[in-house]
Amino acid sequence: MRTETPPLIRLEEYRPSDYLIDRVDLDIRLDPHATRIDATLALRPNPAGRAGAPLHLDGDDLRLVSADLDGAALAADSYTATPSGLTLHAPPQQPFALRLVTEVDPTANTKLMGLYRSNGVYCTQCEADGFRRITYFLDRPDVMAIYTTRIEADRTEAPVLLGNGNLVESGHAGADRHFAIWHDPHPKPAYLFALVGGRLGKVETNFTTQEGRAVTCAVYVEPGKEARADYALDAVIRSMRWDETAFGRAYDLDVFNVVAVSDFNMGAMENKGLNIFNDKYVLASPETATDGDYAAIEAIIAHEYFHNWSGNRVTCRDWFQLCLKEGLTVFRDQEFSSDMRSRPVHRISEVRSLRARQFPEDAGPLRHPVRPRAYAEINNFYTATVYDKGAEIVRMLRTLIGPEAFRAGMDRYFADNDGRAATVEDFLAAFAAVTGRDLSAFARWYERPGTPRLSVAMAYDPQAARCTLRFAQSLPGETGQDAPPLVIPVALGLVGASGPLTNATCPDVRNGVYVLDRAEAEIVFEQVTEEPVPSLLRDFSAPVRLDFDLTDAQRMRLLAQDSDPFNRWQAAQDVALRLILDPDPARADAFADALGRFLDGEALADPAYAALVLTLPSEGEAADSLSADVDPDAIHRARFDLRARLGRALRSRLERLDAALAPADGAAYSPDAASAGRRSLRNAALDLIAAGDPEAGTQRAAERLANATNMTDRLAALGTLALIPGQAREDALAGFAERFADEPLVLDKWFAIQAQIPEPGTLERITRLKAHPAFTMTNPNRVRALIGTLAFGNPTQFARADGAGFSLVADTVAALDSTNPQVAARLLTAFGSWRRLEKSRAAKAGEMLNRIKAIPGLSRDTADIVARTLGGG
Repeated sequence: MRTETPPLIRLEEYRPSDYLIDRVDLDIRLDPHATRIDATLALRPNPAGRAGAPLHLDGDDLRLVSADLDGAALAADSYTATPSGLTLHAPPQQPFALRLVTEVDPTANTKLMGLYRSNGVYCTQCEADGFRRITYFLDRPDVMAIYTTRIEADRTEAPVLLGNGNLVESGHAGADRHFAIWHDPHPKPAYLFALVGGRLGKVETNFTTQEGRAVTCAVYVEPGKEARADYALDAVIRSMRWDETAFGRAYDLDVFNVVAVSDFNMGAMENKGLNIFNDKYVLASPETATDGDYAAIEAIIAHEYFHNWSGNRVTCRDWFQLCLKEGLTVFRDQEFSSDMRSRPVHRISEVRSLRARQFPEDAGPLRHPVRPRAYAEINNFYTATVYDKGAEIVRMLRTLIGPEAFRAGMDRYFADNDGRAATVEDFLAAFAAVTGRDLSAFARWYERPGTPRLSVAMAYDPQAARCTLRFAQSLPGETGQDAPPLVIPVALGLVGASGPLTNATCPDVRNGVYVLDRAEAEIVFEQVTEEPVPSLLRDFSAPVRLDFDLTDAQRMRLLAQDSDPFNRWQAAQDVALRLILDPDPARADAFADALGRFLDGEALADPAYAALVLTLPSEGEAADSLSADVDPDAIHRARFDLRARLGRALRSRLERLDAALAPADGAAYSPDAASAGRRSLRNAALDLIAAGDPEAGTQRAAERLANATNMTDRLAALGTLALIPGQAREDALAGFAERFADEPLVLDKWFAIQAQIPEPGTLERITRLKAHPAFTMTNPNRVRALIGTLAFGNPTQFARADGAGFSLVADTVAALDSTNPQVAARLLTAFGSWRRLEKSRAAKAGEMLNRIKAIPGLSRDTADIVARTLGGG
């Protein structure tokens, strides 16, 4: 028996639902193994649908208890019910009420979709199609209804009962039981439904909107961890205030609740008024969370809150429009984080993530347009392309039309589509309406897969004081008339020996941006009094790969003199990347001298930025720059050697920085951007010192670990020690595990650090760690920390020449597929670049993929990924 490739659902085959649901009344009686859902659906035929069509409701692993139509039991021959759906053969052609009673087992729900229990807490996850695991339903985003939900539970087991909307009633429900009724006045699709029941502590505060609405904001967590929720609650309030100012969006309910659960397939979910979070993105204290954790909590809290408008009030017509809510909301949370922290530093972080996650996706067999044309399993399209590239498209749109027109377009979009299920066309139409611009060419960004290449050549005429830039764009896999040009905003300037050449003029450049909308073009700068170095794609103005041949000296001029922080950083990255791919001691020494001058000039002025400049491109980024025959071991050796050379050359400067950035005795920890930046540079210095002198690095790291007063410094020291074989490493790892034995989220960091060790013994270490009492395959965080880190963060050991790394990950995918197919499928995407590996490694990766493909009864999630990974080029 072999698993067949799941059938495709296609965008062009979309048609409206034959029936609509106006109201949903739910009575849910929670029980660990036999939760009963009594659902009454107020249905009516859709005028845009097929008259007289059967009514088919989606289901997934459901047990039907009873079914009534307008108060009378359905005749046995009038419907067909299976665990995967219910069909009413001849529904009334006027409004009618369908009452369905189903029963589910939350404890047995290891897929963590629908209604399940996490550490004794009942919770739901319904995006994309989890509501069908609760009751039979038209489980599609363009069917929007008003929900009233009565939740009943044992008072001792679940003293807290939460639902969407506002609480309208609560009370006793017989001996030892109680109930709560929640009403959401805003129509929503089923994927935004949520409930929570359990023993939970909370922190709360009040917020008054710009419209004068009083809102109670609360964060619910495991009892005893309330103090760790304060930062998340503060992020909620800051998000609400920022969205009012930046986008004019006010909150629209009387309560806003966030709940942290320990078992969650994703980061968080924006259910209307009741956001459910993976607890790693809520819980934080200086003792347990790093600066990165604090920043992630802030960003993800904001992201889910911003969905209240860009996703909830205006939702998606169908799942092909997923980028409409996710890409837009990622852009919004990026802008929020940039305002809360350092805009240049945050922009660099955004681009690093895009290049690490989305560029390889675009270059591999799993590539797809930002708005896909077809899918077999929608869970597999929650990708970096949808989220991160989708956000870059929104950013380009703002660059093209300007910030004032962009804000006007956003206002128009929300006004025109409030309460509707919208499309990408609706989104662009709002901006076309306020600007009068034809955006049809720009819309190609949503339809074209792959990362465009922008090739640039320069000619300089000193006698005429003229600089000519020639541009050509291309998209891998497309040629000729099949590839109409994209609209690429190129932010640019010219840099001379002493700084930007501000007197240079070019009529094609407006507000520092040239818009390339042809396959090839050239622009001319006049009054260029010296040979310049072009600074291209400032602030990374378009998600493209840039081909522009500069010397190391020219790039170092950009590092020293460019006015654009992003391109200054990019210049250093480009030199480092070339040295990793083509090592040269003399050029490496010159690079070290340039970095030294940079550190002397401004490291302490902006430590966070300096830390990014010192951080070399990752091994993954180096691999991604190669089209074939990738040898992870060779890349690792070259990057290791460059780090060591830089560490030795910069040793005295790094030690001075380490001393200058040391915290004052007794100084309290703060996660603010300035404090975090000082820690990041100090720890980057430690990393390079240890690379250049492992013995001195071991001593310094051990001392920092022993004296650390916060998790950021403690984990950085442990990470440095983990890269240096020896007893000091093993003692440090053992001491860390003992100290945080009762902290699962901290132990995740401990698992991940060990899974990243680039040594042959790491696979054996991982096998031992799988038997650790804190590790369990049923918790997605544990799996991602240990196995996911190997697969996505340790190229030399995942892609070992003997195939053992591939085998370990494949074994994990196979073991997880039947219990949690979403996590299994996401792990499998680590094989996405397998064809670009050198031949022997690629052959072993292919063997593992075919082994997984042959597993009988493979889930749709995993079958889809393995088929596309094997079938793609």
